[in-house]
Amino acid sequence: MLRKPRIKREDAELDITSFMNLMIVLVPVLLMMMVFSHITVLDLKLPDLADPAQQTEQNDEEVKNLEIMVRQDAIEVYYPQSYLLKYIPSNEEGYDYETLVATLKQVKQLLAKQGIEKRDLSLLLEPDIDYQTIVTLMDKSRSYKAVVVASVVDAELFPDISLGDAPMLKNPELVTQGVAAAGGNE
Repeated sequence: MLRKPRIKREDAELDITSFMNLMIVLVPVLLMMMVFSHITVLDLKLPDLADPAQQTEQNDEEVKNLEIMVRQDAIEVYYPQSYLLKYIPSNEEGYDYETLVATLKQVKQLLAKQGIEKRDLSLLLEPDIDYQTIVTLMDKSRSYKAVVVASVVDAELFPDISLGDAPMLKNPELVTQGVAAAGGNE
């Protein structure tokens, strides 16, 4: 019997140089991409399902709510509830967001002069208002661009937003006639 000579095998050495080079390039690229995948989340308030006895107590205290009612043809600003402060008709290009922001800035300044710190508003929408309009309205009512010491910053308006349904108009023609008779955008 012949014995076969046993071949001594050496353990193979792992060469991970190319893998390490890949990781050195891949990790910074993935870290840079994380900045671009930023998700913004807004906290919204939902209406309370409180007991009617508690709601009547709140009505007795006369809580003054700022409401923005969004209709198909206009934006209406109410403060306090049911008192029309500003009627902003839409034009060919859509809603007039600049006038809305100017009105909200005036309300914020008037409240600050009275010593009232108000941060919340209710956005009341008709059923057919599209999603992009809702997002734009929320952005415009939360803050505005202001120049402070030669730099542009976001100044706060009303960051706490509640969403709700706009009440149905009983006779829409009377509302637009009433606004025209009252002087239009006053």
